[in-house]
Amino acid sequence: MDRVNLSKAAPELYKTVAELDNLAMQRVKQAKIAEGFAHLLKLRASQINQCAFCIRMHTHDALKTGETIDRVVLLDAWRETEYFTPKEQAALQLIEEITLLPIQHFPEAHYQTSAEQLSSEEIAAIEWLAIVINSWNRIAIASHYKVAPDQT
Repeated sequence: MDRVNLSKAAPELYKTVAELDNLAMQRVKQAKIAEGFAHLLKLRASQINQCAFCIRMHTHDALKTGETIDRVVLLDAWRETEYFTPKEQAALQLIEEITLLPIQHFPEAHYQTSAEQLSSEEIAAIEWLAIVINSWNRIAIASHYKVAPDQT
């Protein structure tokens, strides 16, 4: 059974989420967070949410914007690698905490760990990025966006 495609059922709401995404990415840029790493942050949230559509898209976007294949494939195990700086690790922890709010209510100790590495501007940008990508994940999953191999 086909699901309701939320972008077609309420295009004005979809457009508003897209505008919010653009604003969040502007904040990321203002905070001097690399675009490629921003896509890794989006990818990490999408992995947690198991959003195949967004996983594929942000993998491609990360690679197109200068991220390495090693950092992409090791993202799910970032704590076990030396591929991410302490600042990037703090950002990854922050994106995970916002994504996992329904499971654990963002322990203060985890916020403090991130705040030791990140400025207020960076924290705000990353948290808005997390809010937006989690919205996109829910739109794509609820609408059951198709993810199939390219036919090229």
